[in-house]
Amino acid sequence: MTIIKTRNFLFILLSLQISVSTAQEKEKSNPDVKENELSSQPVIVNQSNTFPQIHTNLNGMVREFVRTMYQDRKGNYWFGTNGDGIIRYDGQALEKMTIAGISPYFRVLEIAEDKAGNLWFATSEGLIKYNGQKFTTFSNEDGMQDEEIWGLTIDKKGLIWVGSTGGVSQFDGEKFIPFSLPDSKVENPKPMLSSELVFKILEDNNGTMWFATDGNGIFKYNNGKFTHLTTKNGLTDNNTADIFEDKQGNIWIGTFYGGVSKFDGKSFHNFTKDGIIEGEEAYNFYQDSKGNIWFTAEGYSVYRYDGKNFKQFTTEDGLTSNVTLSIVEDNKGHVWFGSWQGLCVFDGEKFVDAKHKEPWTN
Repeated sequence: MTIIKTRNFLFILLSLQISVSTAQEKEKSNPDVKENELSSQPVIVNQSNTFPQIHTNLNGMVREFVRTMYQDRKGNYWFGTNGDGIIRYDGQALEKMTIAGISPYFRVLEIAEDKAGNLWFATSEGLIKYNGQKFTTFSNEDGMQDEEIWGLTIDKKGLIWVGSTGGVSQFDGEKFIPFSLPDSKVENPKPMLSSELVFKILEDNNGTMWFATDGNGIFKYNNGKFTHLTTKNGLTDNNTADIFEDKQGNIWIGTFYGGVSKFDGKSFHNFTKDGIIEGEEAYNFYQDSKGNIWFTAEGYSVYRYDGKNFKQFTTEDGLTSNVTLSIVEDNKGHVWFGSWQGLCVFDGEKFVDAKHKEPWTN
């Protein structure tokens, strides 16, 4: 199969947020645009599949795409969209969640669940908590450094770590405490959004915190000590996009310009630069119940690593698009993929449109 390379896709995606927000404001003031009506989507230059139709879009609730997906302990599916807020599916009906005090046109970038079963959403409108009955929104007025949140994780002690365009904060459920990263900088850093931004935050099995920054490499933090990983000590690219720990304790790193690498604690194995896989931009790491590691590689669609070999999946295999933005496995063992052309599901043998897997009603 032949996939034509799409350069700097994620950078385009980041820039798209500004135009999306502008378009949404126009929609609010235009009475001819209905809430669930699909807006036109941008065409990716040289993309092998350029949106001939829209696939499963949650019955028209999603005009653009799903950024993140999560299934909670009760079995509910949660979809975080690029500009249509939060959508829940309980196995029978879809529901677009209404949150008092904020616009319905917000982005959701991360979803996490704490030990008590509360759900936390990293959004463009701040940190949002759902306790099963109501939503609570935390903003700058509550002590956050910025309301544009990208990174979110809950550590083993229950402390919530938030990475925003204004920096990293710790939240204990009552107050936000700024967490400062070292002042050390790479040579000629080139942040895409903010020099203070952390795209991803990870706590590994040893309790070490990892921070994937916007243009300044990766910081490790343990027992009050920081370690700075950059291209000078083996990192493939200082513009990091994603970070993930597999079940063997290896750290997988996705970057904007250097593709995918794996760090075993001592050395880096750079799969993209070594020519094993393609795609300079890589992110959306997910390990399924069988131990397979899935991730997105730029316009080259999705890869699966079984511990020995990489297998590439594209639209020729049934994916709705070669631009995938979110991956998650449900409690049935099905792996979901959210793309610019809606949702599809891999049942272990084949990819099918999500509308053929679930009886969407609303």
